[in-house]
Amino acid sequence: MKIFTSDQIREIDDYTIKNEPVPSFELMERAAGKLLLWYINKFDRMWKIHIFAGPGNNGGDGLALARMLAENRYEVELYYIKFTEKTSPDWELNFQRLKRDSRVTVKTISSMQQFPLITSDDVIIDAILGSGLNRAVDGLPKKVIQAINKTDALRISIDIPSGLFGEDNSNNDKDAIIMADYTLCFQFPKLAFMFAENAKYLGNWEVIPIGLSETAIRNISTPYRLVGQIDIIPLLKPRKKFDHKGIYGHGLLVAGSKGKMGAAVLAAKAALRSGIGLLTCCLPASGRVILQTSVPEAMVIANDSEDFINNIDTTGSYTATGIGPGIGNNEETVNALYAFLKANPGPVVIDADALNIMSANKKWFSMLHPGVIITPHPKEFERLAGKSENGYERLQRQLKFSKDNNCIVVLKGACTSITTPEGNVSFNSSGNPGMATAGSGDVLTGIILSLLSQGYTAGKAAVAGAYIHGLAGDIAAEKSCYESLIASDIIKNIGNAYNRIRDLDS
Repeated sequence: MKIFTSDQIREIDDYTIKNEPVPSFELMERAAGKLLLWYINKFDRMWKIHIFAGPGNNGGDGLALARMLAENRYEVELYYIKFTEKTSPDWELNFQRLKRDSRVTVKTISSMQQFPLITSDDVIIDAILGSGLNRAVDGLPKKVIQAINKTDALRISIDIPSGLFGEDNSNNDKDAIIMADYTLCFQFPKLAFMFAENAKYLGNWEVIPIGLSETAIRNISTPYRLVGQIDIIPLLKPRKKFDHKGIYGHGLLVAGSKGKMGAAVLAAKAALRSGIGLLTCCLPASGRVILQTSVPEAMVIANDSEDFINNIDTTGSYTATGIGPGIGNNEETVNALYAFLKANPGPVVIDADALNIMSANKKWFSMLHPGVIITPHPKEFERLAGKSENGYERLQRQLKFSKDNNCIVVLKGACTSITTPEGNVSFNSSGNPGMATAGSGDVLTGIILSLLSQGYTAGKAAVAGAYIHGLAGDIAAEKSCYESLIASDIIKNIGNAYNRIRDLDS
């Protein structure tokens, strides 16, 4: 699913109106009808509904929805927030139809003395301001938004919470944004939905298709997309009857140090569960027995050092390398990592302690290349690229890092973002809060190493690996709960994730 800017969405709306063709009023009617169906499937008639509508087309959606809810015998009150004398043409048409065809009473709020009494048994539908907003809300609308947020009612925002900008909210007034329980966005999510600091405004957000032009959607380019299950199906390579393990690659996993051998075990198990043909683990000598007992399917190269990595083989015929989980930052390990990167290895995924070593040696960035994937969490990325005030700024830094260092960055989080040197961004849609647990990142490293070893390009390995990782976590959570989920549960469900992806294809 593409993610467009607010200006591009307006362009797609206009194209749909002109080329379907469909009058803008009818497109609004279509959108309101979809909102109605969503609401009917969620709530019965015991809830009293308060719709707050602004003077623009977002308010027009609210007027149309009020009429439709009333026609379906829901108890509705509508409040027009009058902070200007101007209203949009489609708002006027909906207002006239509402007065003519329904019993909904429209009450005007021009001062806060007119704000209604709302209880915890009520529903508020926010249709005050839409995605075209480009300056912070003030005056009467801000006061109304703050009053709505103070109620105990369930809050539903149409398209976007009023006051939230569609992209960059760096300079927005955080006290003038609706805090919704549900956000029902039309056709596409907004870029702002991908950033953690905006989650408190969005609640649970859902995409409501309203039939915008597929031609416009296809032809208008955007660097942003939200990756779903249907996007992963064509990426997965089918297996043939006469294939053998040599076809699926030989990966090298460089991991572990004293007290951190579990990271190597988790990454190794994840790589094997993801379809790698052969796996060799480069470990401190003390990890040999641990690894071969825990993961008998893997081969081991033990270093001279008992407790840490001090040598990485760069002469072997490995298809890809994964490096970093649990390796620590011993001086000899630092030197071994430098020698490895200087040898210009082929496809490689760099994670965890290897990233922390690189952040202390930023000149090493010049040794990265297009076959490199780095997988930092936000704090690790901050060490690599500098501090960011918010998610939007962090994304700009991530894009710059990918471009400047010619590598793929998988920035882990609730909406893991994957950036390429070409400036493209993929946001991952799978995963859940239960995956915020020790070892989860090591599992991701193993999955991506496996895909690289099997011959997936770095871009496809990063996108597919992040999705499979998140989906395996989702399946694990379905069987238990977020709190009890551990990294080993993710590994156990990698096969189920593959099956679920392919089930959609069949």
